Amino acid sequence: MHVIAHDPYAPADRARAIGVELVSFDEAIATADFISLHMPLTPATNKMLNDETFAKMKKGVRIVNVARGGVIDEEALVRALDAGIVAQAALDVFSEEPPKQDSKLVQHERVTVTPHLGASTMEAQEGVAIEIAEAVVGALKGELAATAVNAPMVPAEVLTELKPYVELAEKLGRLAVQLVAGGSGVKTVKVSYASSRAPDDLDTRLLRAMITKGIIEPISSVFVNLVNADYTAKQRGLRITEERILLDGSPESPLESIQVQIANVESKFASAMSESGEIKVEGRVKDGIPHLTKVGSFEVDVSLEGSIILCRQVDQPGMIGTVGSILGEENVNVSFMSVGRVAPRKHAVMAIGVDDQPSKETLKRIGEVPAIE
Repeated sequence: MHVIAHDPYAPADRARAIGVELVSFDEAIATADFISLHMPLTPATNKMLNDETFAKMKKGVRIVNVARGGVIDEEALVRALDAGIVAQAALDVFSEEPPKQDSKLVQHERVTVTPHLGASTMEAQEGVAIEIAEAVVGALKGELAATAVNAPMVPAEVLTELKPYVELAEKLGRLAVQLVAGGSGVKTVKVSYASSRAPDDLDTRLLRAMITKGIIEPISSVFVNLVNADYTAKQRGLRITEERILLDGSPESPLESIQVQIANVESKFASAMSESGEIKVEGRVKDGIPHLTKVGSFEVDVSLEGSIILCRQVDQPGMIGTVGSILGEENVNVSFMSVGRVAPRKHAVMAIGVDDQPSKETLKRIGEVPAIE
């Protein structure tokens, strides 16, 4: 068989090495005779297969879901089966587990279901035992143990001081990867720390681990911690380089700012791209709270608490009021708003902090404002 795959975060060279051709999501679902799902359940993958996507598939397609139940709209799948778009479906996972006995999906004549047992089988137990034995042997040889419980020693006073920067680091990584729209896959990440402290007086292992956590966790089911961060990044072909920018001034606070850049990717948000072509976000800690201070080349100032809406717009009067009114009508509470611009009446970026995640309909209304690009 010819295997194609869609993964906006996978490097193309790694896909080629295992004989897989990377394609767009629309091409994957329109071309495939068999569609097998393997992704975590996130806001981006929730009901990824729905009425709209089923309509784009070949008639007679077969679907296998061994990922998470919520990635398929189950009512839409029943409709697609009845319409003959989907010839067969094999499901190991469901939105509600166990599914109800009278479930139309479970009872459907062209659906094969298996119980979602996870690690509860004899074979899985044996596999775990072998994995533990291999991990022990590896640790005795001095190799990095990815599942070790004990983390490298970081003094308590250092942990206390770095705590707000740890949160900032993770959120910058999380924001940066959410801005990725594909390209050659997330392979190269550059982190810049601006600080007045001497290099030997700033331990960045914890910060690097949290940036890695922020980048990897939203796009996979892997949990990242201080122990397994470097190992997990290496496993995924992710190279993280660090740079220190030495500032003049008082070294009272450990860091002035953290900047995260992802190279060789496309972005969902054009303004996040720097002049040199990387996705770039920067932040700092203010009064103990992490703030976003730069997106691409645009200066902003918005708290990284809650959710953030980013808008690229033409800088003109009334924009803040127009967007604020839409959010008010949709009962979305605004906590912060900041506009960064290159020059008056030119392009600008509006960063809006909101207490609750807005609905897709709310974002669509904002996107339909003529001056918002």
